[in-house]
Amino acid sequence: MYNEKIFLTPQEILEKEFKVDAKGYRPQEVDKFLDMVIRDYTEFMSIIKKLQNDNRVLAEDNAKIKAEYRKLKAVIDSANDSAGGRGNNFNNIDLLKRISNLEKIVYGKEE
Repeated sequence: MYNEKIFLTPQEILEKEFKVDAKGYRPQEVDKFLDMVIRDYTEFMSIIKKLQNDNRVLAEDNAKIKAEYRKLKAVIDSANDSAGGRGNNFNNIDLLKRISNLEKIVYGKEE
């Protein structure tokens, strides 16, 4: 994924040789700087691998959750269809009203 966009590896940076001119840079400073670049590259590559792994795990979890959602939706749709074909969605208020009406009938409570 990112490998196409990264041109250098830490090893390539480490092994890079520069030509020295009379008015060139100080080799020690260049080496010190390149060592820092190598550490950064190594850390970036480690982070990329971790993020790719995390991404793969999350994609798998997402697929599992989507499958579970489809399964539960099918169960709910099936339950709604078997409830007289009316497709009613009963919520807690509807259930409490039904219980209240049944209690009135059973216990003879009149309002």
